[in-house]
Amino acid sequence: MSEFKETKVAPAEGKLAVLLPGMGAVATTFIAGVEAARRGLGKPIGSLTQMAHIRLGKRSEKRWQKIKDFVPLARLDDLVFGGWDPIPDDACTAAAKARVLVMVWCASTEAYQEPGPAHQSLAAFEKALDANDPAIAPSQIYAYAAISSGVPYLNGAPNLSADFPAMIELAEKKGVAIGGKDFKTGQTLMKTIIAPGLKARMLGMEGWFSTNILGNRDGEVLDDPANFKTKEVSKLSVLEQILEPERYPELYKDLQHKVSIHYYKPRGDNKEGWDNIDIVGWMGYPMQIKVNFLCRDSILAAPIVLDLALFGDLAARAGMKGIQEWLSFYFKSPQHAASVYPEHDLFVQKVRLENNLRYLMGEELINYLGSDYTNE
Repeated sequence: MSEFKETKVAPAEGKLAVLLPGMGAVATTFIAGVEAARRGLGKPIGSLTQMAHIRLGKRSEKRWQKIKDFVPLARLDDLVFGGWDPIPDDACTAAAKARVLVMVWCASTEAYQEPGPAHQSLAAFEKALDANDPAIAPSQIYAYAAISSGVPYLNGAPNLSADFPAMIELAEKKGVAIGGKDFKTGQTLMKTIIAPGLKARMLGMEGWFSTNILGNRDGEVLDDPANFKTKEVSKLSVLEQILEPERYPELYKDLQHKVSIHYYKPRGDNKEGWDNIDIVGWMGYPMQIKVNFLCRDSILAAPIVLDLALFGDLAARAGMKGIQEWLSFYFKSPQHAASVYPEHDLFVQKVRLENNLRYLMGEELINYLGSDYTNE
């Protein structure tokens, strides 16, 4: 493949320590699931790294491989875990013995925050850190510690965390991969599946009303208005980018997008989401779509943690640094370069992820364009 630069990826050797700030339902479900999969007691359903196949070359070649066999990922047997929370000491001890690390933030949502003067440069951030400036949130301290130590950092919450100039500067300086924000699991996953289909058919939309109930610790944290604001901003950004109301004003200009989350203790980790979508068809005819999604938050998030840990480690061994936009597939509010808009379309995100893997392994990228594709 002479037209593509073949990137050398260092082999996966030794143990891979997955560091998990926040040992709640998501982190513990992830660890328990990996242990079960290692023992053949369950399947890692929902994980692209373990279950998905990737097409290589032209359709006529009929070449497919499992992603875990195509790229040199760490094996499940080589994962060890460490975390911060009321957990047994042996998890931290096991992680300390590993030669390679990656950190995935699994803790709860912090109060809403926009970047301030302390976040604009690495020098300003470190000065604020030394001064114990209240503008430095806990997740930012974890991110700083990880990146400074050369550890890839993936942010599973909507917190500012590593999504500001100072932390991006640090990641570039240290040659460390970073990505985020906010695991794409329940309602937002549905939006990134449904909305691109409606837009592709040029169907209009007057409104999308979303509400859900959740009774675990995450739900309790989000009951606080300041914390909910952080999550709300993350959730609301999805439809605007996908539907592009400024480009299609006759279809989406007056769209009302409403999101709410309610803490309801009896539901526990069983999340239930309701969506009402008011769409518009031929000659302005109004129609509706109703979605009732009963799910378990940690079951949907655990395979994301696994994939991010393995892909974060892969990025490190491939010498990739800074924002990893190819991992947008996993996030509600994808971290992106300041010069571009984030990509929310799940299907575009998946193509980008797969093409990144093809590129790393020197395979031809697939773009579904031209006579070479249609005449294969």
